Parts: sequence; C-alpha cells; structure tokens
Amino acid sequence: MGNFLSAILSSYEGKEDELIPILQQVQEKLGYLPEEAMLEIAKFTGVSESKIYGVASFYAQFRFTPVGKNKVTVCRGTACYVRGAPRILEEVERRLGIRDGETTKDLEYTIDTVACIGCCALSPCMMINKEVHIKLTPPKIDKIFSK
Repeated sequence: MGNFLSAILSSYEGKEDELIPILQQVQEKLGYLPEEAMLEIAKFTGVSESKIYGVASFYAQFRFTPVGKNKVTVCRGTACYVRGAPRILEEVERRLGIRDGETTKDLEYTIDTVACIGCCALSPCMMINKEVHIKLTPPKIDKIFSK
C-alpha cells in the first residue's frame, strides 16, 4: 500500500472512532478499499479485520473492488421505473457486457443504480460521471455509448 496509506494514517491517532474517516480517505484516493489497505488500517487502529469489513460492508458508499474510470448510474426511482428504467438498465448492461454493481475488465466502466437522481420529470435518466442523460430510450443508450 505504501506511502499514500502512511500519509493518510499519519493524520490520525489510531483510535477506533477514526475508522470511517480513514476508510473514506482511502476510498477517495483509490476508488475502493483493497484488502491490503484494510489489513494496515486494522494494525493501525487495533480494530479487527472482521470488524473493519463489517463497518465497511454496512455502508453502501464503500466498495471492495476497483471502479471504472466512468461511473454509469442508472436511476431506479418510481418515475424512472414506470417510464422504462428496467429496459434502460438492461440496455446499458448489454452494451457494456456487465451487470449492475460490476466493472468492465478494462476498468473503463462501472454500473450502479440509485433510488433517485432527481430528474423525475425527465425520466428515465442516468448519469455518466457528472453528465445527466434524460428521457432515455434503448436507441439513445446506443448513441450515448457510440461516442
């Protein structure tokens, strides 16, 4: 894990109540929580590896596998669902060759779903990184990923 983890840990005292901020910083830097980092955090804080995993797996914000360079977030909110979000998700999965929660082997894309993006009047919608795509249809998905 090296220098970056040492730099993060050096700003903490090694107390158990610092665990979540430490995990957040590691994930911010790497995009996920590798096992080696959690082992080092366990040594530093004196918290067991199983407890660290328990804490990290409780919160949806933490990931245990690398994420893609481009995060595709498909809305599954009520308005999006009624207007075709399941078809949109299927089309994104087909296009990228992965399922919800997975990352392409080349680490280019990760697909996630969320309860609501906040564009209900323009549903169904999704985001690719910070770019919002609205009023989606399966043909629009092909156009988006053909760019």
